[in-house]
Amino acid sequence: MISNGNIADVSVGGAILRLVFRWLKMLRFGDYILLHTGFAIQKISEDEALELFRLLNEIEDAMKKLTAE
Repeated sequence: MISNGNIADVSVGGAILRLVFRWLKMLRFGDYILLHTGFAIQKISEDEALELFRLLNEIEDAMKKLTAE
């Protein structure tokens, strides 16, 4: 994360996005956050993040299966 006041460049799925995080305090490199339209809205635990990644992958797999049929 490259901080510039309340703005930082973050990695999201391999893409680099510019993010506004002025509403969240005490963020550190490696933290997991929920974001929406370029705004950090909540810090979450690593366990929560991993569960979200698992669920998103499950949804992606189901969508691929549906479109292949």
